[in-house]
Amino acid sequence: MSAPTKAYAFKVVIETDQFEDGRPAFQAYCPALQGCVTWGRTYEEAFANIQEAVELCLEVMMDAGEPKMI
Repeated sequence: MSAPTKAYAFKVVIETDQFEDGRPAFQAYCPALQGCVTWGRTYEEAFANIQEAVELCLEVMMDAGEPKMI
């Protein structure tokens, strides 16, 4: 029998930004996971990217044996 899966909700922040040439962009980060930052050309892309980044950050933390956050 496998261990039950837990689901967590993390707050993410998505802010408007721009490239050096002035084209619009979006920066996304998770305040609870320091250093978990990404971006996207659209809001939707930034949101998808931060979801993936959060999953990867948590995997790295678990692999490193870091204490549980919640």
